[in-house]
Amino acid sequence: MNIDRTDALDMVRESIARVVPDADVAALRPDDAFRDVLEMDSLDFLSFVEVLSERSGIRIDDEDTPRLTTLSGSADFLVARAG
Repeated sequence: MNIDRTDALDMVRESIARVVPDADVAALRPDDAFRDVLEMDSLDFLSFVEVLSERSGIRIDDEDTPRLTTLSGSADFLVARAG
C-alpha cells in the first residue's frame, strides 16, 4: 500500500481525533509534540499508536513510537514504512 504525505497527515489527525475527541487537530503545527499540546497521557498515546496502526495497516513496533510524537514525524514514518 502506498501512502502519500497528505494521506498520512489525514490518518494521523483522524487517529488523534478518535483518541482525544476534543482535540483541535487542525491547529497542530508539524512539529508540535502531541503529548504536550494535546495533553495526552501515556494511555492516550498508546491508543493513538494502535488506532494509527489499524487505520494505516502498518505494523508499529515499540521502537517506532519515538518517531510518532509529532504530525511531521508520524507522517514521515507512515510514508517511509508504506513505500
